[in-house]
Amino acid sequence: MLADSRLYSILFNKCPRCHQGDFFVTKSAFSRHFDQMHDRCPHCGENFSPEPGFYWASMFVSYALFTIWTLLTFFIVVSWLNVDLDYYLLGLIPSIIILTPYFFRVARRTWLTLFVAPRPVHKQVSQE
Repeated sequence: MLADSRLYSILFNKCPRCHQGDFFVTKSAFSRHFDQMHDRCPHCGENFSPEPGFYWASMFVSYALFTIWTLLTFFIVVSWLNVDLDYYLLGLIPSIIILTPYFFRVARRTWLTLFVAPRPVHKQVSQE
C-alpha cells in the first residue's frame, strides 16, 4: 500500500510518477555527490527538471523541515529532558549541519512530488 503513495517516493528516493526509478544518482545523502540528480527517471522517463529554476521553491520546503526539526528537538531536549538551553544550542548547530544534505534531498523530492501525479506500473494479473 505504501509503495504506491507519494510518501513512498519522497522517503525512498524514488520517481514520483512510477515509484521505481531512483531520483538522485547516489543512494546516500551523505556522499560527496549528494546533490546530483538524474535528468529523467531511469524507469519511466519522467522529466525531473520541468523548467529552469523549478527547485528554487524547494528552499521553502527545506526551511519547513529545519523548523520542524528545531522545534521538535527543542521540546524534547529542553522541555522534557530539562537540558540547559546553552547545551541544546551547542548540539543543535552540528545536527543542522549534518542534516543539511538529507533535508536538501527530501525537499527536492517533496517539491516535485507536489506537481507530478503518480501512475504506478502494476504487473498485470492474468485471470483464467
